[in-house]
Amino acid sequence: MNARLAKTLFLVTAAVVVAVFLYVSTGLVRDLSVQERQRMEIWADATREIVASFDSESTVNIDFLLRIIESNTTIPVLLTDDSGNILQHRNFILPEAIDSLNPTALSPANAKFLEDKLANLAGSQNVIDITIAPGTMQHLYYEDSTVLKRLQFYPYVVVAVMIAFVMVVYFAVLSTKRAEQNKVWVGLSKETAHQLGTPISSLMAWMELLPDMGVDKATVSEMNKDVTRLSTIASRFSKIGSTPQILPADLNTAIGAAASYMGTRISQRIRLTFTPAPQEIMVNLCTPLFEWVMENLIKNAVDAMDGRGAIDITTGTDGRQAYVEIADTGKGIPRKNQKRVFSPGYTTKKRGWGLGLTLARRIINQYHRGDIYVKSSSPAGTTFRINLPLI
Repeated sequence: MNARLAKTLFLVTAAVVVAVFLYVSTGLVRDLSVQERQRMEIWADATREIVASFDSESTVNIDFLLRIIESNTTIPVLLTDDSGNILQHRNFILPEAIDSLNPTALSPANAKFLEDKLANLAGSQNVIDITIAPGTMQHLYYEDSTVLKRLQFYPYVVVAVMIAFVMVVYFAVLSTKRAEQNKVWVGLSKETAHQLGTPISSLMAWMELLPDMGVDKATVSEMNKDVTRLSTIASRFSKIGSTPQILPADLNTAIGAAASYMGTRISQRIRLTFTPAPQEIMVNLCTPLFEWVMENLIKNAVDAMDGRGAIDITTGTDGRQAYVEIADTGKGIPRKNQKRVFSPGYTTKKRGWGLGLTLARRIINQYHRGDIYVKSSSPAGTTFRINLPLI
């Protein structure tokens, strides 16, 4: 199972769990709302029976009806007549305390509060009409109880907590995976540098003996360049994982050195041109590592062109940033793979580990506080761009 499929399954599973939870919670809210409606209908029936008992010789149990009315301690209710006059109110948190000596009297603030509540409830479905007598109606308005209101928001709070938890777990796992990858890269780089050290030292010793053995000086000079190059490569590998020395340097000079070296080591059918900015571009660089990045990008461009084409390197400034663009005339990178090219192990070559661009991004992002990305790509070629902060 690849990483993309695993992520998709994870997200789909999470979405299904959230949907099921919301469905169940919504059902509970709906059931509780129906129960509160039924309680209010019983409350309305009790009110009607009490009023009817005063107008007739009814044998209804008044105490029982009063207990029904008094039992409502959670659902705010308003009882009005046909003219909209408030006859009774219960369970509202009023802005001002009720006068204990005259509990039926309402202060102006309390009266306005209840009138506003009545206006809001008049447009809702929480209304029960009570027929007191032929031609006489009362109306019972009620709000959802505090428990029901909280339950309505509860699912979304839980879902938000679940999403936050899943995100924390996801990024924790991702960070752990990246840390493990970093350890592998660092270990691989340092072990490579260590393994190269012994044969390079031996070759350097032989280079000193070759002139005495009658080998042509020009040949020795060219061989010495390659041995020195091997030593530089080993030094680059040893710097991965440690804190490299970052010093002010001219970006044009560093790129010029890398382009000059690679220009003599690629096919003559590939035109490599470097167009530097007219002025110095001073940035903080670890020059050996940055040259490595440039060589990796040039090698990738060469591979993309199948031995024939052009590579154009340009530099410049954009605001407070310096930039380098490496454009080739290769076969391009599909849009879906333009971000994956920097992932460990991704490669289109038959031979290779897919670590070149990954290490390049690490060098640019972590050591130079810059950015590297695919600026554009099409079947006519690809352009990589590196941004670095100016000094």
